Amino acid sequence: MREEWWKESVVYQVYPRSFKDSNGDGIGDLRGIIEKLDYLKELGIDVIWLSPVYKSPNDDNGYDISNYEDIMDEFGTMEDVDELIMEGNNRGIKILMDLVVNHTSDEHNWFIEAKKSKDNPYRDYYIWRDPVNGLVPNDLTSAFGGSAWEYDQESGQYYLHFFSRKQPDLNWENEEVRNRVYDMMNFWINKGVGGFRMDVIDLIGKIPDKKIKENGPKLHEYIKEMNKKTFGNKDLLTVGETWGCTPEIAKQYSNPDGSELSMIFQFDHILLDQQPGKEKWDLKPLELLDLKKALSRWQVELDDAGWNSLFWNNHDLPRIVSRWGNDEEYRVESAKMLATLLHGMKGTPYIYQGEELGMTNVRFENLEDYKDIESLNMYKERRENGYSHEEMMESIYTKGRDNARTPMQWNDSENAGFTSGEPWMKLNPNYKEINAELQLDDENSIFNFYKKLIKIRKENPVVVYGKYDLILDDNKEIFAYTRTLKNEQLLIICNFVARKTEFKCEEIIKFKHKELLISNYEVNENESINNIELRPYECRFYKLLM
Repeated sequence: MREEWWKESVVYQVYPRSFKDSNGDGIGDLRGIIEKLDYLKELGIDVIWLSPVYKSPNDDNGYDISNYEDIMDEFGTMEDVDELIMEGNNRGIKILMDLVVNHTSDEHNWFIEAKKSKDNPYRDYYIWRDPVNGLVPNDLTSAFGGSAWEYDQESGQYYLHFFSRKQPDLNWENEEVRNRVYDMMNFWINKGVGGFRMDVIDLIGKIPDKKIKENGPKLHEYIKEMNKKTFGNKDLLTVGETWGCTPEIAKQYSNPDGSELSMIFQFDHILLDQQPGKEKWDLKPLELLDLKKALSRWQVELDDAGWNSLFWNNHDLPRIVSRWGNDEEYRVESAKMLATLLHGMKGTPYIYQGEELGMTNVRFENLEDYKDIESLNMYKERRENGYSHEEMMESIYTKGRDNARTPMQWNDSENAGFTSGEPWMKLNPNYKEINAELQLDDENSIFNFYKKLIKIRKENPVVVYGKYDLILDDNKEIFAYTRTLKNEQLLIICNFVARKTEFKCEEIIKFKHKELLISNYEVNENESINNIELRPYECRFYKLLM
């Protein structure tokens, strides 16, 4: 296993709109992020993944880009980005840009030109089809609901959009498109960024006429070409968002030969609390055995043939402590347990802003308080299909993307210290109890627990490079595993339930010396590790020596 800086790093995702507002307009911005770099340095992270800050009309919160080489006015200027990169580097923190190249905004100059006529030089930058029998070309659907085809009155053709109709898909079969994308990536590499997070990168090889969305036949050819023409000979972190991935495909993406990407995000575990074959809004409880199977599969099958990203949260997902923890009676304990489970695994951990504070989902009473296009489209569609208001709101409370997008909770002052103005989105009302200021000086806080987990990773190569083995694989309450490197072994034990349960595992643990590295309850150091009564959501992280 080759050692790489990005394997040993911890990444922190910043959603700029909701992180910190520096100028009182109610919208987080680049100067706000610069203000909080010392907070992130204190936490111990190495990389900031910056959600899109490019010029955008904001139909999908910045994932609809109208100019890749300019900055959204609300966020600041290119000089602010340069300063963020420089100030980050001064603190040992690299900036990972969000690369959104499956689609652009319909306000991007390329699309404005493409719409002018069928023989415009930019027409082939996008995917156009004639009507079939006066209707859409086929039954491909948008991730945000409805058809993936939008009719253009002027030319009498449809264009493809796998997301909002204001996000037309780029035609990656056009070599000129690919080269324009690579030029743009090199523009950012020359600015000194630490790499790219690649939005829905598995869609760029689409073949719409065959109804192939993910994993098209030319996908890996395109990524290899991108690697050669941009980041391949630079020491950068690259991570692809791949919803339709298997471990076999992931071995191609993250091949240790460096021909494609550093790693990918896969979402097997994220789909476990939705009804099979249904949409994410169709809820079902999480079964721990399913979670063990999903996470262990990736740990074991990738092993030394690829690299894992480890995450619970991002800007598209609900807050993990509300989702699979207990955000009421055992919020602190379950947040720490979930962090321990993830940070003990093999792969690069990603922390989403506020996760390190145990921020929770939000339950706004009025639909008008929600901003996310996906949730609002779902509500409209399902209302037409006869769902009740209560059912739809419960789905939004559980799975809506706005759960992750409420403003960051810095302190207990007005608007949680996020802004001196009117926030772009309402805050979670629990910010007086859950905020950074309260936690920084509390040695038992969730923040300081994350800080310690990051330190453990930095000081123990076994956390980064050790082999993973699941134990007690049929236990429905405890998720436990070992990590082994040479003569060192880690034992990670996590109780997933809100009651006491017994951990018994005599035959696995035959080590003479044990050291408790971290736990979320007071522990008697002399207690045997072969037979433990675990308290609700208790976790323990031991180092074992021969």
